[in-house]
Amino acid sequence: MKYISTRGGMSPVSFSEILLEGLARDGGLAVPESIPSVSAKQLEAWRSLSYAELATEILGLYIDDIPRVDLERICKAAYNESVFSGSEIVPLKPLNDAMTLVGLSEGPTLAFKDLAMQFLGQVFEYVLAREGRKLNILGATSGDTGSAAEYAMRGKLGVSVFMLSPHGRMSAFQRAQMYSLMDENIHNISVKGVFDDCQDIVKALAGDVTFKSQYHLGAVNSINWARICAQIVYYFWAWLRSTDEAAGSGADVSGSKVSFTVPSGNFGNILSGHFARRMGLPIHRLVLATNENNVLEEFFHTGIYRPRVSAETLATSSPSMDISKASNFERFVFDLLGRDSKRLAATWKKLDQDGAFDLSAEKARFTEEFGFVAGNSSHQDRLDTIAGLQRESGVLIDPHTADGVKVAREFVEEGIPMLVLETALPAKFGETIQEATGAAAPVPEHLKALSDLPQKVVIMDNDVEAIRDYIKARALT
Repeated sequence: MKYISTRGGMSPVSFSEILLEGLARDGGLAVPESIPSVSAKQLEAWRSLSYAELATEILGLYIDDIPRVDLERICKAAYNESVFSGSEIVPLKPLNDAMTLVGLSEGPTLAFKDLAMQFLGQVFEYVLAREGRKLNILGATSGDTGSAAEYAMRGKLGVSVFMLSPHGRMSAFQRAQMYSLMDENIHNISVKGVFDDCQDIVKALAGDVTFKSQYHLGAVNSINWARICAQIVYYFWAWLRSTDEAAGSGADVSGSKVSFTVPSGNFGNILSGHFARRMGLPIHRLVLATNENNVLEEFFHTGIYRPRVSAETLATSSPSMDISKASNFERFVFDLLGRDSKRLAATWKKLDQDGAFDLSAEKARFTEEFGFVAGNSSHQDRLDTIAGLQRESGVLIDPHTADGVKVAREFVEEGIPMLVLETALPAKFGETIQEATGAAAPVPEHLKALSDLPQKVVIMDNDVEAIRDYIKARALT
């Protein structure tokens, strides 16, 4: 399996090469040259596998430059009971007859990002040791990516992390998770701006080929294909678990379709579902749920993509989705345009020049060909959803997952299970849970003293050059 750039300026390279590169050198994103196909027979053969074993099978379709025995060991190290809360890794939790929650928050930082980051932590260390290299990871977070990356990379040999976060835009719990880490290879930078500003700095520095090469810059944001690839696994896992009962009774479930609802800000999580669907997983609808920052919802309704400037990006009670420039969206548009890199590059050039592009001529294909539909949720919606779901089912969800549940209800169809991807545990967003339910969110015992721990963070202006100098002074070389 080789990888190319969405913008056409990169010769085909191996998985390990794009793993350490992050952003492609032509400014595009790495994508596989072709999408592997999974037959109904092969899918059924995976039913009895553990999560780590399933990850080995699926990731093995995309990674052929790591020996199978090593990939198996990497997956077992990433997905086991010492890292996640239970042996299932990703449990399914019924909410009612129509909807089921896909439990993605059983990892060390209580967020879905752990599923990909734990794999990244293991595979980074393996590849760097094999090649005798060092890596300085540069990332931006709106809340959960940062802590998941730092917990996965802390103490790893040959790796340092420089994580940018928007000053004052994350929950207190999210800040404490990140800033309380005292490991020498973890560097937290709080940027005076919004997430999109942080992401722009990352792209500017990663796009400087000389600087990137000299200081061995890599990425853990979902611009890194390995993140997307690892997230594909739980779509297959969720489908298998949702059809276990019918399969156990002898029914033919090979064509049994389900829909997935995905709270989405940067488009990475739902993009993994898009690839799972292209691989042959029987997905009916991919339901994209946004908050008030609904640029992506607007695109799927109108065909016009118009990111908002930083000043127009709202601070909401689902802060990890306070994003107006979805960095993974380029990979979907690449497919939408027939994987034509020239058309893609021209489209992004227009975006840079005009602040928008219009693909309304393709609008009918969004649902008919790719299965996408979209909706949004407001602050009051998520309060009502959190409180109502707790009354109805006894299940307490976080604000981002509440956005998902609210939108999912609008797209439930008779006979098609709706699987809602959980984003994080409610404990990470205590103020909103208190407002919605009148009670504090339960905090896992081992994290109750988190807010009392000392914190290590530097606050910096939204200044590319200042952050460049900060990295120069502290990077592994």
